[in-house]
Amino acid sequence: MFARDRRWFPVLAALLIGAALLSPVARAQEAKPAAPAEEAKPADPFGRDTPEGVVRGLVKAMAEQDYVRAAQYLDLSKIPASRRAAQGQEAAQDLQQILDRGGWIASGRDLSGVPEGLLDDGLPPDRERFASLRTPQGTVDLFLQRTKSQDGREIWLVSQASVAQIPDLVGRVKTGILERFVPEVLTGPRLWGVPVAHWGALLAWAAISYVVASGFLLSIGAGLRRFWRNRPDSVRLRLVEAAVPPLRINLAVWIFAIGGIYLGASVVARQVFGMLAGVVGWIGLGWFLLRIIDAAATLVIERVTQRARLEALSAIRFFRRVAKFLVIAAVGIVILDAFGFNVSAGLAALGIGGIAIALGAQKTIENLVGSLTLIADHPIREGDFCQIGDKMGVIEDIGMRSTRVRTLDRTIVNVPNGLLSSMQIENFSVKDKFWFRPKLGLRFETTPDQIRLILIEMRAALYAQPKIDPSIVRVRYTGMGPDSLNIEVFTYFLVKDMNEFLEIQEEVLLKFMEIVNTHGAGFAFPSQTLYLARDDKPDPEKMRAAAEKMAALRGLPPDTGADEAEAEPTETSEASEGHTGEGNEPSRGGLPTLFRRFRLRL
Repeated sequence: MFARDRRWFPVLAALLIGAALLSPVARAQEAKPAAPAEEAKPADPFGRDTPEGVVRGLVKAMAEQDYVRAAQYLDLSKIPASRRAAQGQEAAQDLQQILDRGGWIASGRDLSGVPEGLLDDGLPPDRERFASLRTPQGTVDLFLQRTKSQDGREIWLVSQASVAQIPDLVGRVKTGILERFVPEVLTGPRLWGVPVAHWGALLAWAAISYVVASGFLLSIGAGLRRFWRNRPDSVRLRLVEAAVPPLRINLAVWIFAIGGIYLGASVVARQVFGMLAGVVGWIGLGWFLLRIIDAAATLVIERVTQRARLEALSAIRFFRRVAKFLVIAAVGIVILDAFGFNVSAGLAALGIGGIAIALGAQKTIENLVGSLTLIADHPIREGDFCQIGDKMGVIEDIGMRSTRVRTLDRTIVNVPNGLLSSMQIENFSVKDKFWFRPKLGLRFETTPDQIRLILIEMRAALYAQPKIDPSIVRVRYTGMGPDSLNIEVFTYFLVKDMNEFLEIQEEVLLKFMEIVNTHGAGFAFPSQTLYLARDDKPDPEKMRAAAEKMAALRGLPPDTGADEAEAEPTETSEASEGHTGEGNEPSRGGLPTLFRRFRLRL
């Protein structure tokens, strides 16, 4: 799950960092008036401008066994100038000796990286705690003091009081295990100013710490499983099993840190291992939180699924991803800070450019808001079958930026959430019942009695179906169409699954076919009927009556020409018939008759 979700981590990181428009450091820098150019002073060559710089430079000088340089980090103003160089080197050597035996130096994360130092540590503004020593009388703290150098620059140094305590602490601090039982390891080859045996001893102690932590947690886990053996699926046991692997790392880091002091290894080596152990510890803490988030989210998803509240699944998965990203971002910032990166300055710089980042990430922000809208409104959820625009498929994942849809062609379509939140979505998976509305067409030869019987038996067939919605069952003859007598069916089936609906629909349609065939009717096909008939001539009596009526309306005498014209063809016809009937002799007046016919036709 974690590997799959890494694709959106950089995008969300840019959003969250860009949202921090003004960090406290940026505000402090803006509030501080700019110093005139002539008052600006160069940085201290020894890096004593900040408490973190003093400790880093002091440890580096000890590692190189450059005690002349190490003395530059001690406040030797109370020592006469003639003896300052010699006593300063001696004090630096003694300081390393007591730190090697039983002291520890604060990590870079616990020290301030600004000239003002930490202002909320309960100490005066010009004092910082940088180391602690283990003595028989208790723990003794060593401090840094902010003072002015000879050139008037404000720098941090090991305070006069702490320097004055060093000779007395040499005799009071207990010797370590290595110096007490294996003194020969203090001599021999060195690596970065530290005997190689010290590095090996710390590596061996790290392995022992991990083995001890693993054995302890395994025994604890076995005891809890035995105690909860009647409930092997309990929430507490599942959370414990998720927490044990990362807690093993964190416990090993604690054992290593505590035991390393009593081991008596060089403070330089312990400082390096301490930084690495801190990084590993933060990684272990992040891993612990990620596993707890996954385990808790899985338990919630199971509970929600059991209660059939599937609309909450997308929200749970979304907030799980957000929580995991916040953990990873926080651990990453702490690790960068442990390696010496100025995270505050980086956040301040990003804060100044936050507007530009926001403008450049408009679409990303739009998609993030769209995903929040989808989760809050939950119109869809993972596993739903939907139609989005012209795409139809199953929702596979609702992510931070886009929603993944598996289409009917088995392809993947990624729809940006900003666009999806404004689109019309048809969700087929939330149907409470299915609409059954077939339109049947019978042949025109079907008689009214056949239609009545077919309607009665179709209604009976629907009521006999146990999954029918009895509140609305309608089977009606709706009229004659262009090529059929139409019957409309309107009802609902009380099912939620598409496959079950198709099965019931198939059964009902086949029953309708049996009913139609049983009563001697048939279903119509798109067709046209062509009728062939002779064209009757217009009735001459009606034509004459109409002409007389129009003449009367116009105030004109009746037109007799039409009667003569109608009569002449009749006589001619009779003459022709008579001529034909008298032995085929030519008739008188045959030519005039022909001319009259021709005139009438014209």
